[in-house]
Amino acid sequence: MQDESPVALARITPVAMTPGSAPGAIVPRQTSPSEKAAIIVRLLLAEGTPLPLTSLPEHHQTRLAEQMARMGLVDRATLAAVVDDFLAALDATGLTFPDGIDGALALVDGHISPNAASRLRRMAASTAKGDPWERIAALPPEELLPLLADEAAETAAVALSKLPVARAADLLAQMPGDRARRVALAMSRTAATGPETLRRIGTALVAQLDARPPRAFSTGPVDRIGAILNVSPTATREDVLAGLDEADAAFAEQVRRAIFTFAHIPARIAPRDMPRLLRAVDPAQIITALAAAQADPALAPVVTAILDALSPRMAQQLRDDMDIRGAVPAKEADAAYTAITAAIRQLEASGEITLKTDEG
Repeated sequence: MQDESPVALARITPVAMTPGSAPGAIVPRQTSPSEKAAIIVRLLLAEGTPLPLTSLPEHHQTRLAEQMARMGLVDRATLAAVVDDFLAALDATGLTFPDGIDGALALVDGHISPNAASRLRRMAASTAKGDPWERIAALPPEELLPLLADEAAETAAVALSKLPVARAADLLAQMPGDRARRVALAMSRTAATGPETLRRIGTALVAQLDARPPRAFSTGPVDRIGAILNVSPTATREDVLAGLDEADAAFAEQVRRAIFTFAHIPARIAPRDMPRLLRAVDPAQIITALAAAQADPALAPVVTAILDALSPRMAQQLRDDMDIRGAVPAKEADAAYTAITAAIRQLEASGEITLKTDEG
């Protein structure tokens, strides 16, 4: 940065004649990159444009403020020339890349292996350029709660204070009662927390995240075993659940909640979605499933719920086809039930239907 006095920087360039210029024309003076940045920032702020200057490194923020303090008066010709240069630079820009490892990781996360992502996160944490609280705020509650469980109440209070109010309230509600009260009380002791302390706490929490070994599975054990039992024969599913009840009743209950079977259709599928579901399944599988379920007292209500959601003509056509189909072997019935539940899961994953929860 040029070491020029405020007077020299503030002066208007004397009148200079150039070929073709009108008498008395003001020629733009030469400006350094720092001066150009200060002029553009001042202009945008004057226009009311919000600028995320806090995302700049602190030494750049300081340099910018010091340069703005030295600028003084800028003539219109110089302002116009700087704006033209700025717009030309924007027009010439073809592609931009994020600054630093943390920005690059945010760009490629999900497209690289978990091991590579974990290694990059450790590198980003060691550079300490980004704001650790941005990453912490992006964590889902199921990851934030274990992260804060073993921390001091004051640390948890600071973390909640950095989160949006709605998310902080949700996390506080999921904490055990005694823990929630201690964290709430600790809020009163966080008034004197300084920016550097806040950053150190965030960096320490992020370091704990990065210290965890990468997970081999993207879903939890409940979802994995639930997905397997969803497509398992009924006898196998009931046998496994009975064994889970004996070994771990709480885990067995979570697995039951994760399972979606043919019997769950009336409670989880809205009547308006029934026609969409039937269009997604092979008609022969539908007839097989309905014919088998009609003969099973436990599943007969499912048949009624499906047919009631259809037009009278379509419902009667299905009843006629079910009568023609007759008795269905257990193996074929299980295969048809599985085909329908698999189609439901695919429709849910694509967003075409929404399964109702236990609370409706």
